[in-house]
Amino acid sequence: MTDAKTLPLDQWHRGNGARMVPFAGYEMPIQYEGIMAEHLWTRESAGLFDVSHMGQVELWGEGAAEALEAIVPGDISALKPGRIRYTLLLNEGGGIVDDLMVTNAGDHLYLVVNGATKAGDLDFLRTHLPDDIEIRHLEDQALLALQGPKAAETLARLDITAMSGDGSTPGDFYFMQGGGFEWEGVTIGVSRSGYTGEDGFEISVPGDAVEKLATALAEQPEVKPIGLGARDSLRLEAGLPLYGHDIDEDTTPIAADLGFAISKKRREDGDFHGAERILQERESGSIAKRVGLVIEGRQPVREGAPVLNANGDAVGKVTSGGFAPSLQKPIAMAYVPTASAEPGTEITVEQRGKLFTGIVTPMPFVPHHYHRPPKA
Repeated sequence: MTDAKTLPLDQWHRGNGARMVPFAGYEMPIQYEGIMAEHLWTRESAGLFDVSHMGQVELWGEGAAEALEAIVPGDISALKPGRIRYTLLLNEGGGIVDDLMVTNAGDHLYLVVNGATKAGDLDFLRTHLPDDIEIRHLEDQALLALQGPKAAETLARLDITAMSGDGSTPGDFYFMQGGGFEWEGVTIGVSRSGYTGEDGFEISVPGDAVEKLATALAEQPEVKPIGLGARDSLRLEAGLPLYGHDIDEDTTPIAADLGFAISKKRREDGDFHGAERILQERESGSIAKRVGLVIEGRQPVREGAPVLNANGDAVGKVTSGGFAPSLQKPIAMAYVPTASAEPGTEITVEQRGKLFTGIVTPMPFVPHHYHRPPKA
């Protein structure tokens, strides 16, 4: 027995042969035909993920962007309509409360936060945003992700029309753009983004219409449903952190190698939570840093395995690790002393009394294939 909630697509997953497991408070599909096969299918074709456990939130009210900037280091007020920004909720000490996506939806902001932290995130927003900013938790919305090199051509077959009436389609977007559309009389939100390193889309759809949309997508020959297992291996190959594992409230953006999320203007203004510590670390370096490791041999090292120095003392730890199907070798993310974070450095990892050698490697392990504008 489990207290986990069920997603709107629960029976759809089971009917498609999914093995379900508890995750982030929900019963979710871990795999269908197998993690390796699903991973490689997504890299080569198009994978359909149910990510309805994620938190979808709207912020309404004058000055919402400026208010949000007090607790994130991104330049939200300069975000143009239809543009998306990755940013970080920060506590007053500069630790990461969550990472999230923020979209300028025109008359409001649309946020996607992590499923396991959404209740805490909502409390954090209510505590730190002014009372005149309305926070709407879209509990009845589901979220699908269609990821892979054939995602765009697949989505183009569905009769999706822009709410703006300008004839645009999701395929017209570049990476980190989004907007409102209509499909089969249902209002949906589509963004060109995702968590696999591949081109793809995330689609917000009412929970009572998600099964119809999932079925329409899965009927396309390029598409197969993909579970959480492959989602994790895909994001690991892409070098993308998972909240609660690779980043948490004790981690700063600099230690997490997420300094790119701090915009130039915000660095100059220094008016966000934890700015003094974060900007000092940016100048002088943090004690530890998140790095990628390629592990010698064939056996993966797993989360929690300690990183050892020459004396055998623990000086860091692995935060994510597994076998990379695209590379056919084990890889990991770990925090190591900043002095040991240079690519090519050999790192010793201990797991169950056995020592492994990891080579610090630039991330992503597998190149990103986002659909970006052509360079001028």
